[in-house]
Amino acid sequence: MPNIKSAEKRVHVTKRRTLRNASLRSALRTTLKKFDVTLSQNDVEQARQALRIATRALDKAATKGIIHRNTASRKKSRLTRRFNTYEKNMA
Repeated sequence: MPNIKSAEKRVHVTKRRTLRNASLRSALRTTLKKFDVTLSQNDVEQARQALRIATRALDKAATKGIIHRNTASRKKSRLTRRFNTYEKNMA
Protein backbone atom coordinates (compact mmCIF):
# COMPACT_ATOMS: atom_id res chain seq x y z
CA MET A 1 0.00 0.00 0.00
CA PRO A 2 1.51 3.33 -1.03
CA ASN A 3 2.28 5.91 1.64
CA ILE A 4 2.54 8.89 -0.68
CA LYS A 5 -0.54 10.54 -2.13
CA SER A 6 0.85 10.67 -5.68
CA ALA A 7 1.68 6.95 -5.48
CA GLU A 8 -1.91 6.24 -4.42
CA LYS A 9 -3.13 8.16 -7.45
CA ARG A 10 -0.81 6.19 -9.73
CA VAL A 11 -2.29 2.94 -8.38
CA HIS A 12 -5.82 4.15 -9.18
CA VAL A 13 -4.82 5.40 -12.61
CA THR A 14 -3.05 2.13 -13.38
CA LYS A 15 -6.13 0.10 -12.43
CA ARG A 16 -8.36 2.30 -14.57
CA ARG A 17 -6.04 2.08 -17.57
CA THR A 18 -5.61 -1.67 -17.15
CA LEU A 19 -9.37 -2.16 -17.30
CA ARG A 20 -9.70 0.08 -20.34
CA ASN A 21 -6.81 -1.63 -22.11
CA ALA A 22 -8.28 -5.07 -21.39
CA SER A 23 -11.60 -3.95 -22.82
CA LEU A 24 -9.98 -2.56 -25.97
CA ARG A 25 -7.84 -5.70 -26.41
CA SER A 26 -10.96 -7.84 -26.10
CA ALA A 27 -12.79 -5.73 -28.68
CA LEU A 28 -9.79 -6.04 -31.00
CA ARG A 29 -9.78 -9.83 -30.68
CA THR A 30 -13.53 -9.88 -31.39
CA THR A 31 -13.00 -7.80 -34.53
CA LEU A 32 -10.29 -10.17 -35.75
CA LYS A 33 -12.55 -13.17 -35.11
CA LYS A 34 -15.35 -11.49 -37.07
CA PHE A 35 -12.94 -11.20 -39.99
CA ASP A 36 -12.25 -14.95 -39.78
CA VAL A 37 -15.98 -15.73 -39.73
CA THR A 38 -16.65 -13.40 -42.65
CA LEU A 39 -13.84 -15.00 -44.63
CA SER A 40 -15.43 -18.42 -44.19
CA GLN A 41 -18.82 -17.20 -45.50
CA ASN A 42 -17.61 -16.93 -49.12
CA ASP A 43 -18.66 -13.31 -49.63
CA VAL A 44 -15.85 -11.19 -51.07
CA GLU A 45 -17.44 -7.80 -50.41
CA GLN A 46 -18.23 -8.59 -46.78
CA ALA A 47 -14.71 -9.94 -46.31
CA ARG A 48 -13.26 -6.76 -47.83
CA GLN A 49 -15.36 -4.66 -45.44
CA ALA A 50 -14.30 -6.82 -42.48
CA LEU A 51 -10.66 -6.45 -43.50
CA ARG A 52 -11.06 -2.66 -43.58
CA ILE A 53 -12.64 -2.67 -40.12
CA ALA A 54 -9.96 -5.01 -38.71
CA THR A 55 -7.17 -2.88 -40.17
CA ARG A 56 -8.67 0.26 -38.69
CA ALA A 57 -9.03 -1.43 -35.29
CA LEU A 58 -5.41 -2.60 -35.35
CA ASP A 59 -4.18 0.89 -36.25
CA LYS A 60 -6.26 2.45 -33.51
CA ALA A 61 -4.99 -0.06 -30.93
CA ALA A 62 -1.40 0.63 -31.96
CA THR A 63 -1.95 4.38 -31.73
CA LYS A 64 -3.40 4.09 -28.24
CA GLY A 65 -0.53 1.84 -27.11
CA ILE A 66 -2.70 -1.24 -26.59
CA ILE A 67 -0.45 -3.26 -28.89
CA HIS A 68 2.96 -2.49 -30.35
CA ARG A 69 2.95 -0.88 -33.79
CA ASN A 70 5.06 -3.70 -35.25
CA THR A 71 2.54 -6.22 -33.94
CA ALA A 72 -0.26 -4.27 -35.60
CA SER A 73 1.70 -4.13 -38.84
CA ARG A 74 2.42 -7.86 -38.75
CA LYS A 75 -1.23 -8.73 -38.09
CA LYS A 76 -2.44 -6.39 -40.85
CA SER A 77 0.01 -7.97 -43.27
CA ARG A 78 -1.17 -11.48 -42.42
CA LEU A 79 -4.84 -10.53 -42.66
CA THR A 80 -4.29 -8.84 -46.01
CA ARG A 81 -2.34 -11.81 -47.32
CA ARG A 82 -5.12 -14.19 -46.24
CA PHE A 83 -7.74 -11.97 -47.88
CA ASN A 84 -5.76 -11.75 -51.12
CA THR A 85 -5.36 -15.53 -51.39
CA TYR A 86 -9.07 -15.93 -50.57
CA GLU A 87 -10.03 -13.39 -53.23
CA LYS A 88 -7.73 -15.03 -55.77
CA ASN A 89 -9.27 -18.45 -55.11
CA MET A 90 -12.81 -17.06 -55.42
CA ALA A 91 -12.12 -15.57 -58.87
